[in-house]
Amino acid sequence: MSDLLQGEVRALNKRGINEATCRKFGYRVATFNGQTVQVADYWDPEGKAVVAQKVRFANKDFRVLGDIKQAGLFGQHLWRDRGKMIVVTEGEIDALTVSQLQDNKWPVVSIPNGAQGAKKTLSKHLDWLLGFDTIVLFFDNDEPGRKAVEECASLFPPGRCKVARMASFKDPNEALQANKGGEVIDAIWGAKAYRPDGIVSGSDLWDSLINDDELVETVPYPWDGLNEITRGLRKRELVTVTAGSGIGKSAIVREIGHHLIRDGETLGMLMLEESTKRTAKGLMGIALNKPIHLDLTPWSELSDEEREARRAAYEATVGSGRLFLYDHFGSTEIENLLNRVRYLVKGCGCGWIILDHLSIVVSGLDDGDERKAIDVAMTKLRTLIQETGCGMIMVSHLKRPEGRGHEEGAKTSLAQLRGSHAIAQLSDIVLGAERDQQGENPNITLIRVLKNRFTGQTGPACYLKYDPETGRLSETHPALDEREQDDGEDEF
Repeated sequence: MSDLLQGEVRALNKRGINEATCRKFGYRVATFNGQTVQVADYWDPEGKAVVAQKVRFANKDFRVLGDIKQAGLFGQHLWRDRGKMIVVTEGEIDALTVSQLQDNKWPVVSIPNGAQGAKKTLSKHLDWLLGFDTIVLFFDNDEPGRKAVEECASLFPPGRCKVARMASFKDPNEALQANKGGEVIDAIWGAKAYRPDGIVSGSDLWDSLINDDELVETVPYPWDGLNEITRGLRKRELVTVTAGSGIGKSAIVREIGHHLIRDGETLGMLMLEESTKRTAKGLMGIALNKPIHLDLTPWSELSDEEREARRAAYEATVGSGRLFLYDHFGSTEIENLLNRVRYLVKGCGCGWIILDHLSIVVSGLDDGDERKAIDVAMTKLRTLIQETGCGMIMVSHLKRPEGRGHEEGAKTSLAQLRGSHAIAQLSDIVLGAERDQQGENPNITLIRVLKNRFTGQTGPACYLKYDPETGRLSETHPALDEREQDDGEDEF
């Protein structure tokens, strides 16, 4: 083509590319519009003629002459249609580098339009590439390059595509300029077969299995019986607390939240049925062993001693710097909540999240399909927990059972979780709280483990007694309380 540049073949000294390599690929230096440029010839796929040129300016801008759509891969015309292995790079300079480091004997090509156009280009020449037993993708070690690998690797049959990477350098030529060409060769011949994200070979797991840094860390619950069955709380797990209406689910998660803060953990609380002020007073009351949310005495009328005590309780809990609350005035739709949870974890450093409760998140949806809404919400919450690495304690409601209701002490079960099986399926731990509000022991709550993915052990875990004087839930046993009551009556 008469409008293509001729130029001169010479070494690219700054790049470390010798003249022999440039001559093999027809890579030249020329003058274009008064500027010195580098010229890469692109031949047609049959190798009959040059149909396009890629002109590289000193400022790294590019211009294409001819019809690049009719061209093959850069360097394609140099190699036979079949072979053991071919390396595909992201640019011409990297192709020259890889070829030179292998004495210009092993097939290597590059794509014309960079990482963004890689998949489209390789798709066009897929039949030719599949003539080689192994296709090694050696793209730049940056975000566009890694994304291009994910897109392009899916074009090839499993096992045929390998991925070459270097930890210390962005691309092969950068390594060559640093006199580390050996790392390029090691990356090519040590390239690993491509696997999609999430697929791990068991043969690669030994180091992680013996790495003590990756042991599962647990934080205990406030109650020994629950710890015995569940072995405590763990990050990346979803714990669902469920019970009938008015049983005390919020009180249970507040006790757990206070326990986490006291143990030095950073906590985010999304208490959707109460104000941030109510949550704060609840936590302070636990620290004081006094339900201060029930005390309507104005601050100005409190004694100095009481003021100091409340201030100390505040500093130990709400004002510790380890608690973040969600003021939910406004939208509680799932996407909004997900964004808040992500910010609490990533922006505020919260390792634990309490969400009270799931049902209110989906109750106001326009389509009215609660089951579908809970499925979607649970899937997104489960994904977010894995993404952020936090631990979540979530409250969910139960459906009313037939016969005796939960407020009368009816036994809880996974089948009674409201709206969807997704809650049971995607939770790691499910805790049911049972209390007979009108029975002989209306302040005694049984905590039943309904699901336990960690140990598999389920069943009754502990009894919690609510003390109206302190506002606290403490571990107890109904039989012990009855014996103490009988002893007291005998004395009189």
